[in-house]
Amino acid sequence: MKQFSAEIFTPEAANKIELPLLLSEVIAGFPSPADDYIDKKMDLNEHLISNKAATFLIRAYGDSMIDANIKEGDILVVDRSMDAHNNSIIIAIFNGELTVKRIKQRAGRLFLLPENPEYPLLEITEETSFEVWGVVTYIIHKAV
Repeated sequence: MKQFSAEIFTPEAANKIELPLLLSEVIAGFPSPADDYIDKKMDLNEHLISNKAATFLIRAYGDSMIDANIKEGDILVVDRSMDAHNNSIIIAIFNGELTVKRIKQRAGRLFLLPENPEYPLLEITEETSFEVWGVVTYIIHKAV
């Protein structure tokens, strides 16, 4: 099992990508024409990125976060300007390795929690080399 590796990208917001935004809820039943419900155009950059200068995209590899719905090949939107809080999913450097984990505080101790029972908790101690790179704000993956 692979822990995590990554490709890191910066978002390109110079070109707007506007897609139709539908007002109607999607019901898994009998289809209806959607054109009557188009309200306006939505730019995904505006929706997914709140701080362009502090945001990067990273492609996730590995299976340590599958129970958090992060799968092999997913694109993670990461904001470096946000503070990591208890239970945040973060990108961090842990003992020289880039990783994505949930940060967890328990009984005054700090851990990086994988979302796969096959992986151990990683405790952050005074001896640990640790740095938060940013907070994961969105997960983008293909539908099956």
